Amino acid sequence: MSNTLSKAKGFKKSRSGTYLSMATTVFGALGVAKSIKKARTEQDTLRLIDAAVSAVSIVTGLAILYRELKRLGDDDVLLG
Repeated sequence: MSNTLSKAKGFKKSRSGTYLSMATTVFGALGVAKSIKKARTEQDTLRLIDAAVSAVSIVTGLAILYRELKRLGDDDVLLG
């Protein structure tokens, strides 16, 4: 059981785990885009600000995941 648990914990720092995190973050961006569109049609400034802050958070999260992906790639001999 502990071997399986250690594999699961290692998945987060793997290349495929990073890609999965990026995909879920992009999926969340679709919801934010929907919120921005709805806030614009209703002319709700507060919801628009909330959606904009969420969008900035998503961009920052993707940048961090991209940096982690590059860092994982530096360790790989075949990627240079």
